[in-house]
Order: sequence, then C-alpha cells, then structure tokens
Amino acid sequence: MTGTLRQVGIDIQDAEENRGLIDAIKADNPELTIRSLPGMVKLQAAGRIVINRESVEAQIGREWETGEFQLAIISYAGNFSEWDDDQIIVSWEH
Repeated sequence: MTGTLRQVGIDIQDAEENRGLIDAIKADNPELTIRSLPGMVKLQAAGRIVINRESVEAQIGREWETGEFQLAIISYAGNFSEWDDDQIIVSWEH
C-alpha cells in the first residue's frame, strides 16, 4: 500500500523537567511537527517517533530510564511498537 503515512503523536507535559526529553525527541526526529499549548507540548510525525535513551541522557545530563517516559506523557496516538531499555518507538502497527 502506498500513500501518506499515518500521523503518530505524543503529548508531553510542558514542565521544566521534560524540556531535555522534548529536545532529545526533536533532535532524533527532525520531521516532527511541534505545537506548544497551555500545559503541554504536542509532538507529531508521519509514520513513527523514536525516543533514544542515549539522546535523552545527553540532553538532561544524567542517566534516564525509558520507564520515566510514563511520567512525562499526557496522551499518545499510535502504538508503542518497541519499548525496551534503550529505545521507545511510537508507530502504527498493521
């Protein structure tokens, strides 16, 4: 099947402790569409969004466990097609 990829999205709480996480996601997903709304930042991309532990750690200057991601997200559109110690991938699985 060809055509446009379905949008996936993550809504993250707009809080100081999440800025490094958001910056890391931006760096690893240059095609992101980002909207700042009161209290949250909406991140959207066609197909998938990748969150790399190493990128987040580089931004926040400390060790980061992918489980901490649960504390930052408000909602999401898509499936967590991968979630391990090193990476989280949000995509639509068919």
